[in-house]
Amino acid sequence: MAKSVGIVIGILVLIIVVLGVFLVYAFAVRPAITGYAAEKQFEGFEYALVSIMQEAATCQPVPLTYENQTINVVAVECLNQPQQTQPLQ
Repeated sequence: MAKSVGIVIGILVLIIVVLGVFLVYAFAVRPAITGYAAEKQFEGFEYALVSIMQEAATCQPVPLTYENQTINVVAVECLNQPQQTQPLQ
């Protein structure tokens, strides 16, 4: 009988440890990983936007493509200037 009580206590301790690990992961590790990923996604978005803005400020069209649709972005300030022609490559 004492042996079966020890087995039951061992199983309960194992269940408590597994639940503890799950709770630590759910409330500490996963939010930290998710926060890091979201931060890096925002940094990538910010980098892309700044790059497009800097390129458009040179008064050259910046092609943006999504799937099979492409648009050219140019800074509004450049619309009043005479267009510069680029040599064909």
